[in-house]
Amino acid sequence: MPVSEGRRAAETGSGVVVEERRLIERVLAGDPAAERALYDAHVDRVYRLCYRLADGDVDLAQDFTQETFLRAFDRLAGFRHASALSTWLHAIAVSVSLNGMRRHRRRRERETGLEGAEAMQEKPTAEPDLKDRLKAAIARLPEPYRVVFVMYDVEGYTHEEIGQVLAMPTGTSKARLSRARARLREELAAFAGE
Repeated sequence: MPVSEGRRAAETGSGVVVEERRLIERVLAGDPAAERALYDAHVDRVYRLCYRLADGDVDLAQDFTQETFLRAFDRLAGFRHASALSTWLHAIAVSVSLNGMRRHRRRRERETGLEGAEAMQEKPTAEPDLKDRLKAAIARLPEPYRVVFVMYDVEGYTHEEIGQVLAMPTGTSKARLSRARARLREELAAFAGE
C-alpha cells in the first residue's frame, strides 16, 4: 500500500477512504461490478434527498436519482478526493433536483389551460390537514431555505455536510435553516389557532 493511502486510512480510523479510492479506480477501469457496488453504497441516501427536493414525487425522484448517477459516473475521472465521495454525489443530486424541479414547474405552468384555471379558482370546502399544510408550506419556501431545511430537518445532514455539499459556510446553513423554520411557523400559526 502506498504511504499516502496508508496515512489517509490511519487518519480516518479505517480503510474506508482507501477502499473508496480502489472502488473508484475499478469503476474507471471499466469494472461493472465496482460500478454497481458504488451505486448500491450511495443510492438510498441520494434517492431520499432527491425525493424530498422533488416534493415527494416518486417519479421525479427516480429520474433525478438516475440523472445524478449518470452525471457522477460520467464525471468520476474528474473527482479529486477533496471531499468525501458522498458529499460530491449529494452536491450533484441537489443540482440535478433543483434544476429538474425548475423545469417541471415551468412545464406544469405552460400546460395549465383554461380548464385548469377554472379548477384552481374553486375553493375546497374542507380544510386540509396539518401534514398537507406543512408539505405545501415547505414547497413554498424560497429555494435556498427549502434545500437547507430538507437536508437538515428531514434528511439529517449536519450543517458541516450541508456547507460542503452546497459550498457555503456553516453559518450560512444555520441562518437559512433558522429563517426557513421562522417562515414555516408563521404560515402554520393560523392553522394552529383554528
